[in-house]
Amino acid sequence: MLVFLFLMFKLIFFCWCRLIATRRLVSNIFVPRLATRAFCTDAPAKLNDVPSGSHFNKEPEGDEHFMNDVPQHDIAIVGGGMVGMALACSLASMPLTKHLSIAIIDSNPALSTGPVIKKDDPPDPRVSTVTPATISLFKDIGAWEHVEQHRHAYFDKMQVWDYTGFGYTKYNARDADKDVLGCVVENKVLHKSLLSSLQNKDFNSTIYPTRLSSLSLPTRSVSSAGASVSSTSSKNLANLAKLDLSDGTNLYAKLVVGADGSKSRVRELAGIKTTGWNYSQSAVICTVEHPTENFCAWQRFLPAGPIALLPIGDNFSNIVWTMSPKDASNHKIMNEVDFVKAVNHALDSGYGPRPESRVFGGDVLSSFFRPDVTSSVHERFEPPPKVVRLVSDRMAFPLSLMHANQYASKRVVLIGDAAHTVHPLAGQGVNMGYGDVSSLSNVIADGVAVGSDIGEVTLLKKYEAERKTANIAMMAVLDGFQKAYSVDFGPINILRAAAFNGANVFAPLKRNIISYASGERRLPFLS
Repeated sequence: MLVFLFLMFKLIFFCWCRLIATRRLVSNIFVPRLATRAFCTDAPAKLNDVPSGSHFNKEPEGDEHFMNDVPQHDIAIVGGGMVGMALACSLASMPLTKHLSIAIIDSNPALSTGPVIKKDDPPDPRVSTVTPATISLFKDIGAWEHVEQHRHAYFDKMQVWDYTGFGYTKYNARDADKDVLGCVVENKVLHKSLLSSLQNKDFNSTIYPTRLSSLSLPTRSVSSAGASVSSTSSKNLANLAKLDLSDGTNLYAKLVVGADGSKSRVRELAGIKTTGWNYSQSAVICTVEHPTENFCAWQRFLPAGPIALLPIGDNFSNIVWTMSPKDASNHKIMNEVDFVKAVNHALDSGYGPRPESRVFGGDVLSSFFRPDVTSSVHERFEPPPKVVRLVSDRMAFPLSLMHANQYASKRVVLIGDAAHTVHPLAGQGVNMGYGDVSSLSNVIADGVAVGSDIGEVTLLKKYEAERKTANIAMMAVLDGFQKAYSVDFGPINILRAAAFNGANVFAPLKRNIISYASGERRLPFLS
């Protein structure tokens, strides 16, 4: 049975690699670290308007004094969301990078005022499930202490099962010698915590409350390695990226970081192409209430897609329900009573029976693999808590997979959703973005340490090589799961049941899965 499991995922990974191989993976490697200064919101100087779009810099003209008035930064982060702000915090926490001048370009008013968080309000439906690796990053950059001042929910157990009733898997943090499997946090709490952390640091950052209109990239190299932009002469401005903002402001930067989401303007202006597809699925998200507090993450695979119930603190949980776009529209406008009934139907015995017993014999498997069985193998299937009330608006958004063909070019680098988007079935999207942050911060610090130009493509390709490999592997696994659970066919259902039961009883496999999902770099089945 485990042979079936191994072959299934090996086949998924092989097919994915064949697909992506047509697009050039890059080699080179490096790793992550962290930095510190204070917020500056002074309005920067204005320059002449430049036509929208992407074009190349020419040698600057005019007197030296005029050119010195143009805002110049080491790094311009376009996108001040959860991933872009994490990069700023990370650079502000590292001794080698805390002296850098950083521009943060985002029109979101929350960057100036901070998201409004009222303690008595029910949780917002937009949440993230952060892994132990992400929690470690937040602790390193001084943001986790701010998260813990607001509502959040650690969970140490997870139960995953199939609507056919053939099998289930229970994951417990203790199976991998961990305290927790993850923590569910509202996105606005993560964002506010990063803002609070950055404001507490002595860091040279400027917020531009506007949008990027056009980007001009250099046509030739003029060495400025190791020099801060504040000392860059006007003759060297032609070697920097020039950003024209929608309010008429212009600025220069050694490195432009695209952290501006899946419809990235930076990626578009830099001419970076993408590979991907739509899933013909939408996700409905909302916050619900149940009679008792929930400390477990629940996920059930249904014919149209998975439904997840994620703890968010007190007696609240978050729903992420994947279904067809038409069904998503219907469920979004359905009256509250019918919607709660539909949720309970989908989470419990609807579509098929509870997996009270294993068709392949859990006791037989566990005795066969003894002593390589986990403690949670003896824990019986538990039904999830019953939902009693809807406490937030329902939101729906289409699902797709997208991957940038390259993460880095001269003076430009992509992180987070600007570089990749994935199916939300494992909650890994934002964690992949934070992995990018950690890696890019380290690469920039390494470049500063040896006096390299931080915008040089040879340096940035080291970040690309590390993160592209890790992200493609995760995308392959998630896309494989999505496809494997989109088929309702007898032999496939049996294979899926084998996978569930095998993962439940075979300790090395379960530990590998938990470690990989927690943000460690080992691939399950291949390590």
